[in-house]
Amino acid sequence: MSYTLPELPYAYDALEPHFDKETMTIHHTRHHQAYVDNLNKAIGEKGLEEETLEDVLKTISKYSPAIRNNGGGHYNHTLFWETLSPTPKTEPEGKLAEEIKTVFGGLDELKAQIKQAGLGQFGSGWAWLFVKYNGTIGIAATANQDNPLMDTNITNQGYPILGVDVWEHAYYLKYQNKRADYLDAFWSVLDWSSVEKKYAEALAKVK
Repeated sequence: MSYTLPELPYAYDALEPHFDKETMTIHHTRHHQAYVDNLNKAIGEKGLEEETLEDVLKTISKYSPAIRNNGGGHYNHTLFWETLSPTPKTEPEGKLAEEIKTVFGGLDELKAQIKQAGLGQFGSGWAWLFVKYNGTIGIAATANQDNPLMDTNITNQGYPILGVDVWEHAYYLKYQNKRADYLDAFWSVLDWSSVEKKYAEALAKVK
């Protein structure tokens, strides 16, 4: 199979003032498109057209840096766009809310730990909320376009349900070097209903 750039379910200016139109346009049409183009080239060379991207990422140590970087870039950005909304659900409910309270003590502490993970990621990368293979949730940071699905992450493996892009291209036009301000603004456009859906899907896979 070949991959295509997913259309955003909102306009490029829909997340303003938190995420600006110019950044969103460049981030989606240039950065994400480049990952898609380079991934299609890399998988074509390796004969992986019939494999799902999730399965490839789970055994990414077997593949080339081009597949790792571009496959991760496509997967990570697709998840990122899907969890953002101009009219977001601002707090989780149900089973996910209960799990957050059990593991972190509450939503504020989860936010604080994800911010810490994002600020602590030196250089480019991501901060994640993910479902571990034992069904509990955890927070991790990864470099570049890695994510918890990849078998290269020995201590933090599982299914990502929320990811914050901390590459500079995700925020530099508006926030310059103030990554902390960007991480704070992220919560204003994160749609917890989407995260709840991904949580349920992840639980179904680990059971």
